[in-house]
Amino acid sequence: MPQSSKRPVGRRGFLKGATAGAAAIVAQTSVAMAQQAGTTVAAAAASTAPPAIEVSSNSRPGSDFMVDVIKSLGIEYCAANPGSSFRGLHESIITYGGNVNPELLTCTHEESSAAMAHGYAKIEGKPMMIMAHGTVGLQHASMAIYNCYADRVPMIVVLGNILDINYRRGSAEWYHSVQDAAAMVRDYIKWDDTPISLGHFAESLVRGYNIAMTPPLEPVVIVADGELQEQPIKEKSPRIPKLVASAPPQGDSGAVAEAAKLLLSAENPVIVTARLARTPKGIDLLVELAELLQARVHDQRMRMNFPSAHPLYARPNYDPLAPNISDADVVLALEAQELWSLTHRMTPLNRFGMETQSTLKPGAKVISISAIELNHKSNYQDFGRYVEVDLKITGDAEATLPALIEQVKHQMTADRRRAIQERGAKTAAANRQLHEHIREAAAVAWDASPISTARLTAEVWAQVKNEDWSLVSNDRYPSYWPTRLWNFSKHYQYIGAQGAAGIGYGAPAAVGAALANRKHGRLTINIQPDGDLNYAPGVLWTAAHHQIPLLTIMHNNRAYHQERMYVQMMGNRLDRGIDRSDIGTALKDPNIDYAMMAKTYGMYGEGPITDPKDLAPAIRGGIERVKKGEPALIDVVTQPR
Repeated sequence: MPQSSKRPVGRRGFLKGATAGAAAIVAQTSVAMAQQAGTTVAAAAASTAPPAIEVSSNSRPGSDFMVDVIKSLGIEYCAANPGSSFRGLHESIITYGGNVNPELLTCTHEESSAAMAHGYAKIEGKPMMIMAHGTVGLQHASMAIYNCYADRVPMIVVLGNILDINYRRGSAEWYHSVQDAAAMVRDYIKWDDTPISLGHFAESLVRGYNIAMTPPLEPVVIVADGELQEQPIKEKSPRIPKLVASAPPQGDSGAVAEAAKLLLSAENPVIVTARLARTPKGIDLLVELAELLQARVHDQRMRMNFPSAHPLYARPNYDPLAPNISDADVVLALEAQELWSLTHRMTPLNRFGMETQSTLKPGAKVISISAIELNHKSNYQDFGRYVEVDLKITGDAEATLPALIEQVKHQMTADRRRAIQERGAKTAAANRQLHEHIREAAAVAWDASPISTARLTAEVWAQVKNEDWSLVSNDRYPSYWPTRLWNFSKHYQYIGAQGAAGIGYGAPAAVGAALANRKHGRLTINIQPDGDLNYAPGVLWTAAHHQIPLLTIMHNNRAYHQERMYVQMMGNRLDRGIDRSDIGTALKDPNIDYAMMAKTYGMYGEGPITDPKDLAPAIRGGIERVKKGEPALIDVVTQPR
């Protein structure tokens, strides 16, 4: 068959030809109709043609200026699931801004965007930006924003919206636009604003950044109106204000002196902390204070606050949220979580009723230093019950510690120093004995299958202990075995939990933390619960797409195990048995293949691993991949806790 001499028609050529052909047919029909009616073609065209729509000029859109403002704040990344309400900003970031500072990170769900920013900020010490699309995008992101709020972490949320009804095109823009865009999250953010001009946007974003970074650290929302983004800049030389960081609020000097006096007079002072260390300096300050007082430190592990191998570290052999402080005569709470739960015992869940009992010894004093009182909200009461402390100091604990340390040094006498040193030696000896018990407990069920959480944790530690590592997952789910067995000493080696206990945080927060660790060359480790990953597994694709090196070790117990335990407790309370507790809680029949899931999203996956002898080589293989700059996932079938 002879080949055609015609060249292939490209898309633009096809569309041009198709349009011309259709226009010719329409024109011929119009001419015939016009002639039949005794009118001219021009008159017919004039009566039927739609009004001309103005084509965009070469003027810079407002979103270009918005990008200039974002760049002025040094924001490195912006995570987003694409949405039409911020299409102007999207285009300006990647084209006008060169996709650098910020770099756009493609996410498959807004909740993942916000959780990534949450994890990033806890490593990097500054906020990441996310963009959310109108009503629907913010509703998707809202759980992760609430986690961030409850965890005292900064985040910049830029929310797309179209306020002017004259600018809304089609029904979707009506569904996705709203009069008060930030209203749905206002109860659990620190501040929001809806700028109506570019100058206003600049001031609001700079102000919002400063508010987010002033303790207590929290998310803020800035609404970027669609018309303001997309229309040409009308204002004459809108100005970007200079960012001037606020000094963190410090406790009153007189109250700090009184706190030092109480601590020095105590026979057995105990320090409890949850979110003290906003920066690496916070760890050093707490070590200095603890050593001055030779006071043991109960770290609730909401951050990396105190070295876990330190002789004064109160190594928990149970939930560190509820340390045993019944022998303390003075308790110093530094940004502590739920002070009521620290000082009271409540009726267990498997019994009817609710009774409370103080766990403090008679006459014990409680000192609280915290900035949380500066940002209480009415509706979302994440602060817990009211506690009648003896000395309440309102101020950021890390910022207040230098003054407290100086007061302790100033008031310390030689006799008191000798007595304090003797107390410290006893604490260190008790710690050594407890550590031996922990090692013995870890050996229980060492060769069992499914694999014990202690064995899993120990095998990971054996492979990473000589690396510059960072654990970015909550160690509660593997029964705190990382806290018990690993040596935590650096600020980035642990970032705590999700804040509001919202599931779906773990995997995306780990990806965000790994992103922050990437430029430092750290080995980032995530011991990932299976139930949490299933909320938004698409973040695995984000990690693969952006080449974010992260070692994910699945804690695959094939259940929402905490909820299964609750159902079992209810069954026990009612004497109905626990044999049906898998209904509605188990993740099996069929089992989920997480290694295959990882491969589907374009990353390395291995498993499921059920024999503990296969753990070490699998972990080594995953680390090799991560060191090459890739994410990797090892699926380990585990015991429940």
